[in-house]
Amino acid sequence: MISTWFHAALAGVLLSSAPVHPRIESFIDRTLLPGPGGTVALARHGKLVHCAGFGLADRETKTPARCDTAYDIMSMTKQFTAAGIMKLQMMGKLRTTDRIAVHLGPVPADKRLITVRHLLTHTSGLRDLGDDYAPVSRDTMTQRALASPLLSAPGARFHYSNVGYSLLAALIERVSGSSYERFLAEHLFAPAGMTSTGYVLPRWAAGQVAIEYDKQGRGRGRPTEHPWAADGPYWYLRGNGGMLSTARDMYRWHRTLEGDQVLSRRAKAEMFTPQALVSHKAKAYYGYGWGVFPRTEHGRIVEHDGGNDWSFGEFARFLDAGVMVFWISNQAYRAGQWNLEDINGKITLGLLRAL
Repeated sequence: MISTWFHAALAGVLLSSAPVHPRIESFIDRTLLPGPGGTVALARHGKLVHCAGFGLADRETKTPARCDTAYDIMSMTKQFTAAGIMKLQMMGKLRTTDRIAVHLGPVPADKRLITVRHLLTHTSGLRDLGDDYAPVSRDTMTQRALASPLLSAPGARFHYSNVGYSLLAALIERVSGSSYERFLAEHLFAPAGMTSTGYVLPRWAAGQVAIEYDKQGRGRGRPTEHPWAADGPYWYLRGNGGMLSTARDMYRWHRTLEGDQVLSRRAKAEMFTPQALVSHKAKAYYGYGWGVFPRTEHGRIVEHDGGNDWSFGEFARFLDAGVMVFWISNQAYRAGQWNLEDINGKITLGLLRAL
């Protein structure tokens, strides 16, 4: 059912019209050197005001990047995993205060105090385990994560943990009785009208998925061409990254978060509450799958970036200004020329000011 809906909704997606804002176009032209390809989208007060690509999504075929080009959104995936957990809490199937042993079964003594909330806020003390593309199953990932020594006691410190979010994806499967991707598709993406977000359920149109490029400009293929299982990434990546999406779908997700039909007001309040201190200097906290800045010159900001060896992107919601900024590139780094991760703040705030 949901797969059929995804496939039907994608028909003609690359022909969809999208707004272009001249000041944003001008800012991108001034700020980025020629070379990287990517997409930028901005919304204000619920309306999409700009959604357009820059550069090429595929250099060999000369395919331009567009509003509906799909990219690996990398660690921005975590917000969907967190939202899946909040949905299960709304359904009465778990609580974020539950110890993980309630849902994952017996755990070693040093892990018994770890709660779902600790996983969500990167305060479980769990360390990361291996390469994203290592062929690891859900159960093997779970066993290795629970057997690994902790970096700190549960709840004591913030340690960014990808494997913690993979455990949350495993927890979603165990509690819901559905696959991780299918649960998100049915309970988050379909109600939000998101037709081009997922691992394998969407049927990507020809040329829709961007090719990634390394620091030397060599093509590294599409995300779906890396070592994957039949149903998506292996389990060192699943739940914490690897999701594909488009700028238009990220806008749809932003609009969904502005309403209460998919996630309740109470669920969103818990998700965006500053839970774990990340940086005293930056006054940055982590909520559930989101970085949270409760007090800035631009008001409250919730955001998450994502990066790998080739690509980088940012999704920021300026809650008091009613603005969403999303940008992503399929070549974030060029040796001796550019590093888009280093100028993330300049790009994101520059786009905000260009509105």
